[in-house]
Amino acid sequence: MSTSLIVALGQYAPSPDIDANMVTISGLADQAAQRGADWLLLPEYASCLDSRRAVMLEAAHHSDYAHSKICQAAAHSGLWIFLGSHVIYDAAESKMVNRSLVIDPRGNVRAAYDKLHMFDVTLADGTRIQESRNYRSGDRGVVVATPWGQVGLSICYDLRFPQLYRQLAQAGAEVLLAPAAFTRQTGPAHWRTLLQARAIENRAFVLAAAACGESGNGRTSYGHSMVINPEGRVLGELNGEPGLLVQSITVAETARSRRQLPSLKHDRPFFVETYDAVGDV
Repeated sequence: MSTSLIVALGQYAPSPDIDANMVTISGLADQAAQRGADWLLLPEYASCLDSRRAVMLEAAHHSDYAHSKICQAAAHSGLWIFLGSHVIYDAAESKMVNRSLVIDPRGNVRAAYDKLHMFDVTLADGTRIQESRNYRSGDRGVVVATPWGQVGLSICYDLRFPQLYRQLAQAGAEVLLAPAAFTRQTGPAHWRTLLQARAIENRAFVLAAAACGESGNGRTSYGHSMVINPEGRVLGELNGEPGLLVQSITVAETARSRRQLPSLKHDRPFFVETYDAVGDV
C-alpha cells in the first residue's frame, strides 16, 4: 500500500446558490486533477451556506441534488472527494443534519459522518449562533480505510473536543480531517492553535479545508485552510481568499512519529477525585 499522496484543499465562499457552488466544486476538482492530486477536500457547508434557517432548510430538502453532482465530480475527475459537509433533512427528528461524506473516484459514497458537537455560542460582537435549535447532532465517530491509510472524520466545532480525536487515533486514524467554516472572530484567535494541538497530541496529519469570505446574509468565514504534519508543523496554508492548496504528504510519517513518541500507547484510564478545600477544617 502506497502511503505517499497529493492532497488538494479547496477554499471558497459557499453561497446560498447550490448550482453556483456545484460549478465551483467541479472547477476545483478539475484543477486538483490537473495538478496531480489524489484527494480533494472541501470545507464545511460546501454545497450551501447562509445564516438564514429557511435557506439552509431548503438546501437540506434538496441535498440529493448536491450529493449527486459532487459524486459526478469525483467520477469525472478520478479523485477521492472528502465533502467537508452538506446539510440533509432528518424527517424523524424534524431537524437538519450537518453531514460529511467520503466519495471514491467512481462516485460512490464510502463513509458518512454527522457532526457531533453543536456550535451554541454568543460571539464577542453579540452574534448568537445556536446550531442545536436546527440541527441534530451525530452519535458516533468515524474512521474510514483508504488505499493510503486510515482517515478520521470531524467537522468544525468538533475541533474543540480533543477526546474525539484521541478516540479516532486510538481507532487507527493516521490522518485527521477538520473541515470548517470558522468565523472571522474565532478564526484568528484559535484556528491554527487548535489544529496544531490535535496534530501534536495524536501524532497525526491534520488536513483542514476551510470556507472563506462572505456567504449568504452576511455570514463570513475565516479561511486559512492548512495541512499540518504529525509534529505540528504547518506544511501549507492559504490566506483568507479563495484558492486551492496542493500538498504532498506521506502517511507513513504518522507511524514513524508515533514510534518516536508513543503517547497513544501511554494512555491510561483514571478517575477524578474532588476535594473541598474552601471550608474550615
